[in-house]
Amino acid sequence: MRDLMVDPAWTEEDLGVPLPDSPHACSVCLPTWDSVVGYEEGREKVTRRMRSGYPRFFRHPLVERLFATAKAEVATEEDHVIVLPTKGAAQRAQRWVERRAETAVRVASFHGLQVLVAPAKAKAEADLYWRFSGEVVSSRQAQDFFDGQLRHGGKSHLIGRQLAKLGGAEPADSFVFASGMAAATAVLRALPGVKQGKKTLQLEFPYVDCLKIQEVFGNGVVYLNEATGESFDEAISRIRQGEFAGVFTEVPSNPLLRTVDLARVAAACADGSTPLILDDSAAGPFNVQALKFADVVTGSLTKWLSGLGDVMAGAATVRADSPHANAFREVLAEESKNTAPLYVADAEVLLSNLKGYAQRMKQVNANGEQLAQWLADHQGVETVWHPSLGNTANYDAVKTKGGGYGGLLSFVLKSPKRTPKVYDSLKVSKGPSFGTVFTLCCPYTLLAHYHELEWTEGCGVPSNLLRVSVGIEPFETIRAAFEEALAHA
Repeated sequence: MRDLMVDPAWTEEDLGVPLPDSPHACSVCLPTWDSVVGYEEGREKVTRRMRSGYPRFFRHPLVERLFATAKAEVATEEDHVIVLPTKGAAQRAQRWVERRAETAVRVASFHGLQVLVAPAKAKAEADLYWRFSGEVVSSRQAQDFFDGQLRHGGKSHLIGRQLAKLGGAEPADSFVFASGMAAATAVLRALPGVKQGKKTLQLEFPYVDCLKIQEVFGNGVVYLNEATGESFDEAISRIRQGEFAGVFTEVPSNPLLRTVDLARVAAACADGSTPLILDDSAAGPFNVQALKFADVVTGSLTKWLSGLGDVMAGAATVRADSPHANAFREVLAEESKNTAPLYVADAEVLLSNLKGYAQRMKQVNANGEQLAQWLADHQGVETVWHPSLGNTANYDAVKTKGGGYGGLLSFVLKSPKRTPKVYDSLKVSKGPSFGTVFTLCCPYTLLAHYHELEWTEGCGVPSNLLRVSVGIEPFETIRAAFEEALAHA
């Protein structure tokens, strides 16, 4: 097996290889600027070489085979199918797709799984449900299906115990899901205000699908791109008046790594009886104690908590003394068990990966802070975003004792047109996702927002932004790779 910490996947020959070198990898190598553009535009010369990808966006070969097998058994050649893990997920998908596509859709049972069977005209909506809901069938689940060993039951309670300890919660208040997005959509559905027709509020530029789910599964979202100044004051006033079903933000945000004034937001939410939902994926619970301010904390366990990039999972943790705790517990308990549970084989891998979490994060934090400062001092670099740089007060207010500023950072060059050459020559693994033990880089805006680059530029997120997930390699190894690549800046 290839060790990406000593032999990174960064050349044209590596296009499409799984990151890490695992049949269940959650990322894929996109080694050049041109390959990223080719992937976004669906060019066959790129897509035919893809052997892996982020599971909500890319259908793993085993999952693709599962879809084909299900289609042959329960649908016609003209139909489009998606396989879902539970009856609850399938029924919800059916209602959502029928409403959006304005056409009838049916659900069929399939050897312990569920199949959404849709006419061709509803293909786009069915695929969007798979992506946005995160209620997916994993590659390990598909493998066990074909091996005749599909398993039932779960071990999520064991993960929940560890997460509760890390996050300062009660074990019964930590709920584990098949993905971080499944956790986030469950929290959204649990908001009493959503049932009343209220919109949600998003503070700061978020990870792309965190905003999308509020648009497509909620009642719409009011979005404040930068939570400062008069616009922030106005948002605080509207929160106090109880206008929103919930307030969402990330700690820190991705990819700009900013943290809002959480004490002020939390106080306004309390006054307005409005749940505050914080996502700690970018830093992880070793570094931030988000439950100090939040009613619910969501997070992707695929990232720092797993560390190895070979399993997808998510969690939602309720603050025990939140006035909204019971409403959340009821929905999250049901959904984590009966709608989007973490498959038992994935839970076993995650439990194993969790063992090295704290030690990994100490090294990641040290490397992240050093690389952020080194880049900030580099003559070819215009801007670096990292929680350790600039005014750290808002992040420090939520930082754990013994925690750090994390391993996620972003930067842009003084000469934007040189970014493709720098990216192409950078000798670290290159692809989407973050949180792995090996350093990982991607042109984030291009990958996440290729078809709305003008909008992201208007939000202060440059199209030439490079996002780095710092690994646990010796810092000198990481620095040397960036120094060599930035010679082209």
